[in-house]
Amino acid sequence: MSGVHPAWLGGLGGGSGLGDDVVLTRDPLCGLEAEAYTIARSGGVTTVVAADEAGLMYGSFHALRLDGELAAQTHRPFVARRMVQHWDNVFVHPVMGQVERGYSGGSLFWEDGALTDDLDRVGDYARLLASVGINAVSLNNVNVHAGEARLLTDRLSEVAALAARFRQYHIRVYLSVSFAAPMVLGGLDTADPADERVKDWWATATQRVYATIPDFGGYVVKADSEGQPGPFAYGRTHADGANVLAAALAPFGGEVYWRAFVYNHRQDWRDRSTDRARAAYDHFTPLDGEFAANVVLQVKHGPIDFQPREPVSPVLLSMPRTSLAVEFQATQEYTGQQRHVCYLPPMWSSVLSTVAGAVDAVVTVSNAGDDRYWTNHPLAQANLYAAGRLAWDPALDPTALLDEWIGLTFPPAAAGVVHELMRDSWAVYEGYTSPLGVGFMVHPGDHYGPDVDGYEYSRWGTYHFADRDGVGVDRTRATGTGFTGQYPQPLADEHESLATCPDELLLFFHHVPYTHVLHSGKTVIQHIYDTHFQGAAAVAEMVGRWAALPPETVGEDLHARVADRLREQERSANEWRDQINTYFHRKSGIPDAQGRRIY
Repeated sequence: MSGVHPAWLGGLGGGSGLGDDVVLTRDPLCGLEAEAYTIARSGGVTTVVAADEAGLMYGSFHALRLDGELAAQTHRPFVARRMVQHWDNVFVHPVMGQVERGYSGGSLFWEDGALTDDLDRVGDYARLLASVGINAVSLNNVNVHAGEARLLTDRLSEVAALAARFRQYHIRVYLSVSFAAPMVLGGLDTADPADERVKDWWATATQRVYATIPDFGGYVVKADSEGQPGPFAYGRTHADGANVLAAALAPFGGEVYWRAFVYNHRQDWRDRSTDRARAAYDHFTPLDGEFAANVVLQVKHGPIDFQPREPVSPVLLSMPRTSLAVEFQATQEYTGQQRHVCYLPPMWSSVLSTVAGAVDAVVTVSNAGDDRYWTNHPLAQANLYAAGRLAWDPALDPTALLDEWIGLTFPPAAAGVVHELMRDSWAVYEGYTSPLGVGFMVHPGDHYGPDVDGYEYSRWGTYHFADRDGVGVDRTRATGTGFTGQYPQPLADEHESLATCPDELLLFFHHVPYTHVLHSGKTVIQHIYDTHFQGAAAVAEMVGRWAALPPETVGEDLHARVADRLREQERSANEWRDQINTYFHRKSGIPDAQGRRIY
């Protein structure tokens, strides 16, 4: 790039970044779309051609991953918007802390109510995200408190300072905003989307944002969800609410990411007709085609809440006239909270293979914080790395991505050990936690560690219905909540029938006796016993494998950090094993066929 020195080029590493063996050519007439690039390596020289600077940047990061010769390849993103969302609070929340469901230290952006004074670290984070293809970031918690609400108005300069760092890497910033902002910030007596004063308030506020941040991305909204205000208070639909914000953003090319995480969070546990899994579909699919073109309906990948195993959300398969984003969670709220190794991309890849033709954006809730290693558990970095890479190209193999990350992060002498620890870690985690897709069974509130009945009689709609005879939730059309009917064929019938429902989702869709025989040939109760003993044993092997790796291979500090997290994982896995097995032994009265110790 003769005569051009973008910030990202210097940020790629020593000197000008790539060295003389990389030739970058920006050619607006090359026929490539925005962000796409063609890369080749021959005779020790790498060439990158793109129509725009963003494409050159992504191609340059690709060049850093290259090892050996490469025939010319063209790479283009699967979706135009690949977003990481933060649940960061401006002020420390008395329950949720500086980052809600964050397990990697404090916020990268705020500290005790003030903008961070380490904007260089923010720049490093922007480079990290861009290197894996992320091009959008939302900065604050979707549960918008008073401090975060003011980012839209008198604290907008802080957003501008952060946007300046992300802009260097072609990343646009978004804000989570409160649906009630016209009341909270504007002094109106209503947030009714049909009220002209409300429309004018959003239009004026949005004009101010773009006057300060011309490339601002837009808004993220959690409305009528878990106590957050929304259009239901005024007898309006979610389309009514979203479209008002969309109209304010449209003149500037901005977007609204409207979350579909809407359900009755005050459910009566006695009422088996109400099914939280149904809620998003029931609320949103009747509105298909009613959302403005710049509204993106953001849908969690499963119908409940980022559990170790869920079916794909039927909403993602049922709204062809609405722009959809699939939402993943890299922060390990229900998968070990970055104290357990749990490599999640195999789960995400499976979802993407089902919904790839239906979604327009991929959103990942970040697992990064101000921790020295970004993600608390150093191995959890792989989840953020692969989240970006899969959002760019969902056809990539998760195991290959794991090895790619390992090769860029660890010396060859450690690669085999890290691979063995991580490759099957999602299956290991699932093995010693909630069985066969039933979900939850976690400690209420902090969601860490086992508590089998912790949510069973709560208002949150996350039940397993275990009794002396069996376990699981009947979501069939024939005898249950009818949730299976929300799927298109052939999935609807596949999930409906015990003969075809996958074992790993059995208890999500069916209530069955403990003696029900799985496709594997085991009974449900024996499967529970076996997987929990095997899962805990696998973690013990992981601890030993890491301990055998000489600390100097990876550095003593990193080795000690991973060793500490693995010891906690072993303790927790043993607790999960003993509580789950004991609970179901006492419920069923059926002994373990192998006679192992159950309390």
